[in-house]
Amino acid sequence: MSSEPFQTTLELRPSTRLEVVDVHRHLRDQVGDRLVEYPKALYLSYHTTAGYVDQRLAGRLNHDQDLIRQFLTTFQDVFPPDAGYRHDELELRTELTEEQRVVEPKNADSHLTFIAAGLTNCVSVDRAGETPAWFVDLDGTYGDIRRRRRTTVVGYHGEEVVSSLRMRVPVSRHAVDSVNLRDAGTGLFPRIHEELKRQGVERGRVDIALLPEERHAGLTVNEYETLLMTHDLAEVLANPVRFMVEKGRGAFRDPRAIPGKTMNYARYDVLKVVNQLMDVLGMSESVVERIVNRFMAFPASRFLRVKRRISLPVLAAEGNGAGRIAEGTYQSPILVQWKTPRVASREVEVTFVRLL
Repeated sequence: MSSEPFQTTLELRPSTRLEVVDVHRHLRDQVGDRLVEYPKALYLSYHTTAGYVDQRLAGRLNHDQDLIRQFLTTFQDVFPPDAGYRHDELELRTELTEEQRVVEPKNADSHLTFIAAGLTNCVSVDRAGETPAWFVDLDGTYGDIRRRRRTTVVGYHGEEVVSSLRMRVPVSRHAVDSVNLRDAGTGLFPRIHEELKRQGVERGRVDIALLPEERHAGLTVNEYETLLMTHDLAEVLANPVRFMVEKGRGAFRDPRAIPGKTMNYARYDVLKVVNQLMDVLGMSESVVERIVNRFMAFPASRFLRVKRRISLPVLAAEGNGAGRIAEGTYQSPILVQWKTPRVASREVEVTFVRLL
């Protein structure tokens, strides 16, 4: 049995836009039963429209590929493609060159589904040699183009918490807002890099969690693109029901034609979506009733599965003893809020974990 962690990177080629695959199976085809030597594994994605299903949710869905697909399809119903998202108005995307605008996919719906369904950039898996790790691609194909996706797997024996710290992240007084935690103004990443070096963590995780008292807020790892964050995601957080109405999904394709019935149709669609979740997750009718009531009263927090904790994987860097945060080109840790906080900051706890 090897005493050192095992690490390898796989390439995945999706054949459909929505694809759900067990990466453990692909890994076994490539390296055999190598992962069986390790009781734990860390799986990480480098993409913002493709990532992993949280292990607790996967367990609740019995690691059933069809149930996971049904769960995701429910959120895709809320965020249909080509529904007039600002992110998809490529002529407004100043960061794109003319050449990039020709090939850039219109995929705001995939970003919003990733965030709202609580998909994650990485998962830690127990019983690594037998437990599935579900990689979900929400944007696997675009026209005739098949994406090339990368995922890294680290097998390890255990983990230890080496340190933790608390920091306050500055936020605005706007009720609905998002903060790129990579921005220098937060002061977060210099502290993280300093602590990784001080502790000599070569392989591990940096876990960032909102404190329990920080309500009406969440964390995700995604693309911090201005139009996506300040328009599309902001509209969802401010009022998901109105968002669904305006995007014309389900029973109401043109709500302006029936203004007196719009809210009734919206309530119908909310019930339809929540009932679909009930079927997939096995919730009781009383739970559904509470969700609907709370959803209509507190728009974002009761339906969207925005996470309160994210993990940034750390992999060994060449040339020195300190690891580096492993991330894709467009990945950013993001704090979102949908209600004005008591003070103009949110407190997070940052935990440094070494893989053994």
